[in-house]
Amino acid sequence: MTKAERTRQFIIEQSAPIFNRKGMAGTAVSDLMEATKLAKGGIYGNFESKEEIGAEAFSYLSKGLYARLESLASQDRPAPARMAALVGFYRTGSTPGGCPLLNFGMEADDTNPLIRQRVARQIEATQELFRRVLEEGKQRGEFSESLDPQSFSVKMFALIEGGIMLGCVQQDVSRLHLVLDLLEAELQTYVAS
Repeated sequence: MTKAERTRQFIIEQSAPIFNRKGMAGTAVSDLMEATKLAKGGIYGNFESKEEIGAEAFSYLSKGLYARLESLASQDRPAPARMAALVGFYRTGSTPGGCPLLNFGMEADDTNPLIRQRVARQIEATQELFRRVLEEGKQRGEFSESLDPQSFSVKMFALIEGGIMLGCVQQDVSRLHLVLDLLEAELQTYVAS
């Protein structure tokens, strides 16, 4: 990695939590300067705009989130245990500042087509990861035939993200935990006996 590539990566890594917490509109270049200890020219010598940094920050955060989920989904355990681990992951505060899919997605839906497209792709990838584990479990007889992996993966994602939003807005993580409890209970109804 060249010095320029390392500097660019450093800016992304230092900026990502700020964008995730404050949003694109709420993040000022001065915030990025403070976090990186770089002058404005040092930042704009590596990026064309604040929006470009924000898009790269989202990619950085979402790749890290997905890697952690993929690690849980790939474990050599029965599918019900992997699904329980995926649900449990969201109990621990998955990413500082909240879920980047929710944070960036809500802000970019009408204002930033590039980030909206990146968020949409990551949502699809996450739902597909859930669906894959559910399908594997169903094929191995670990989940009942009545389970629809495609529908359940969409439902699971929507409930988790909604629970995260409730917990953040109401400043009460018990809302998220209630949603996760409900998901775990419903998953148990599909576990083959």
